[in-house]
Amino acid sequence: MFTGIITEIGKVQKIENDGENTAFTIAAPKTSKGLKIGDSVAINGACHTVVKKVGKNFVVESMPETLRRTNFGDFETGSKVNLERPVGVSGSFDGHFVSGHIDGVGKILVIKKDKNSKIFTLEIPKSLSKLVVEKGSISLDGISLTVISIRANKITVGIIPHTLKETNLGIRKVGERINVEADLLAKHVAKLIQNVKRKT
Repeated sequence: MFTGIITEIGKVQKIENDGENTAFTIAAPKTSKGLKIGDSVAINGACHTVVKKVGKNFVVESMPETLRRTNFGDFETGSKVNLERPVGVSGSFDGHFVSGHIDGVGKILVIKKDKNSKIFTLEIPKSLSKLVVEKGSISLDGISLTVISIRANKITVGIIPHTLKETNLGIRKVGERINVEADLLAKHVAKLIQNVKRKT
């Protein structure tokens, strides 16, 4: 389980495809410290298992399904990625409950300055719009954010200077794709309501 509070911006050092899975080598001095093979790391919000550790770098593998469901297929050598390790039992939930399972990929439509902050307008998959509410939580590239507004399948979120500095949102551009995870509680409520309707 994650919180959506990014602890480091990593850098994609190498991308290798063996014909089945794609291996990503991530440079991350802070995240790599104490990291072991088999540990989990959220990369742009997608939970991955560490398969190799080399100094201050670690390696994860993505299956084709992950590449289809996330923006990992957009990665290039040098790409900056958001990193978070799972929260411990005694850890603090400063963001919201984030599972590390991406629900879909959105697209950045507009980035507008608002004094020293920025307002992002994004298009998210229509199937996710029913799980998003104004002032509710959403995870974008693994970052816990509050929804300012939603109209149809377009949402706006506000990014403060600290988040712009400590995550890759500070360098994101219009037209780029971004991983979306809807609020975990909203997904469970939606599933419960769906089951009730089927029985009535």
